[in-house]
Amino acid sequence: MGTLFKHIGGLAYGNAILMLGLTTLFWGGNTVAGRLAVGEVSPMVVVFLRWMIVAAIMLPLMWLRIRSEWPMMRPSLTRMILMAALGFVAFNTLFYIAAQSTTAVNLGIIQGSMPILVLIGSVLAFGTKVRLLQIAGILLTLAGVTLIAAQGSLEVLLALAVNPGDGVMLIACVLYSGYTLALRNRPQVSGLVFFAVLAGISAIASVPGLLWEMASQTAQWPTPKGWLVVLYISLFPSCLSQIFFMRGVELIGPARAGVFINLVPIFAAILAVSILSEPFKWHHGTALVLVLGGIWLSERKSTAR
Repeated sequence: MGTLFKHIGGLAYGNAILMLGLTTLFWGGNTVAGRLAVGEVSPMVVVFLRWMIVAAIMLPLMWLRIRSEWPMMRPSLTRMILMAALGFVAFNTLFYIAAQSTTAVNLGIIQGSMPILVLIGSVLAFGTKVRLLQIAGILLTLAGVTLIAAQGSLEVLLALAVNPGDGVMLIACVLYSGYTLALRNRPQVSGLVFFAVLAGISAIASVPGLLWEMASQTAQWPTPKGWLVVLYISLFPSCLSQIFFMRGVELIGPARAGVFINLVPIFAAILAVSILSEPFKWHHGTALVLVLGGIWLSERKSTAR
């Protein structure tokens, strides 16, 4: 029986579609967890506990490999601190703050815009050439995000009365897109070692925010339900998703693996409606089509001349 389970586990770990499907399912579930955390645990406490738990799991497991590969990481330590502080701590802080005042459906759809934000960043930072289809994709995606931010109302858009939570989530996505772009020049060490070190840095970098929340008397330590949310966030979107995503990239490459990120807003919408009973209105569906359509256009290969 043990041999059978080991064989099944090996087959699963070698299946890129399964690895990447679970990754995006867990990330979509993070939007629901963010909403469930409201009133159960405060944002900075979530961020602090999240990275403390992940660091407590990853650092002991990777310690020997970290020591052997540290000389390759030491010259990039400043860059790694910025990547952890902005891509992990700041992104997650803004994500859970946004969850206080917007829906999980909105969080998922706006998060789905990140591939386009990365493309825009690539143009600005690295001079990446953009095709006409990619420009059309960018415009479609931006239209979808604008529709969500305006809550499907022309009057809201004209009055520039954007839901604060949606605006905060968009800023969070910009930060994470910057982190993604920085991965282009990350130290050439194994992915798990790199992630373990970033998790440790993030645990330390989350302390100032926690102290600020405690000083302002807004910190709320988890209720029993809050602990379940924190554990889900720590184990699934934070830890397993990173491992599964790296495995998926190993199996089919970064370009094909990146396409699976498009599933995040779909899973987020399905989970939000089924678990939180959130309404799925016409502008959610339209925005979802625009965002996914924009990403599809931007990723299409140039037709043969």
